[in-house]
Amino acid sequence: MRLENSKSTKKRIVIVCPGRGSYTKETLGYLKKYSSKYSDFISILDQEKKKLKELTISELDQMDNFTPQIHTRGENASALIFACSYLDFLNIDLEKYEIVAVTGNSMGWYIALAVAGVLQAREAFTVINTMGSMMKEETIGGQIIYPITNPDWTVNFSTKDLVNQKIEEVNLIPEAKAYISIYLGGYLVIGGNQKALSWLLKNLPKIENYPFQLLNHAAFHTPLLRETSNLALDILSESLFQTPQLPLIDGRGHLWMPYSTDITELHRYTLEHQVIETYDFTAAITYSLKEFNPDHLVLLGPGNGLGGALGQILIQNHWQDMNSKNKFSERQKQDPFLISLGR
Repeated sequence: MRLENSKSTKKRIVIVCPGRGSYTKETLGYLKKYSSKYSDFISILDQEKKKLKELTISELDQMDNFTPQIHTRGENASALIFACSYLDFLNIDLEKYEIVAVTGNSMGWYIALAVAGVLQAREAFTVINTMGSMMKEETIGGQIIYPITNPDWTVNFSTKDLVNQKIEEVNLIPEAKAYISIYLGGYLVIGGNQKALSWLLKNLPKIENYPFQLLNHAAFHTPLLRETSNLALDILSESLFQTPQLPLIDGRGHLWMPYSTDITELHRYTLEHQVIETYDFTAAITYSLKEFNPDHLVLLGPGNGLGGALGQILIQNHWQDMNSKNKFSERQKQDPFLISLGR
């Protein structure tokens, strides 16, 4: 959808950038709507992919069918999601909307850096494609996802405590390693090696189809990626980074402001802390709400995979009287606070 506003006063928005897993069979062909207006941008990315002897953005997006083993591979998914999200951002009417801050989930942090002007488009592609391609030969560990909410989307603290207890238990098993990877609204994403994840998949209580392992995901945001972080620091220079043009909220709920950001610190956070420590998306959104009090959260495409998690975070904060799934759904029908451009 095109983000427009008929009123004369600008609406204040926080941009939310999605991470891995947001491009699905429902979003196949997402770039078609931008093929004329932004053909040069798409062509540049395609040429970069050709140089690397990888499937191009256009080839992936124009396939007849979504193939998980192809579309979810890091070197394919990362750049494809970046293209979709960044073009959604470019298509926002800035005469009618004021972007007051930018944040993202997991890989979405790299996209947020591009949206905020820290990385120019080509540099953003370099960072995103490099990080997405680090494990072409062998994926390090993996991730599983597990819900910690009641049916009304309020947090079930007993379930949350149980998950933490199971993580402590599995870490007592020799050679098993598991960590909280992402705080994702009403979900916990757990990263670890396969020995630990296999145990957790068997020993966490079944809730519908949970827990399940995320296809082609590594143990992102855990110490298992220390070597990946070291390699990234070696090959992705600080010179790629610039001062942000918009406020940025990172995966700790920490604010990076224009004109006061230390580029060296931002570079190191992005390629070290962000890679090997827990990514607290819940904290990032909570800070965005309380510090900037936006008129809307705007979730870039592709898809709407983060919509539920964002709703759960709004509920956790009782934001504008949204304190349950029903209240959130009613608000979305009447006067949406969350605008999903990928719907």
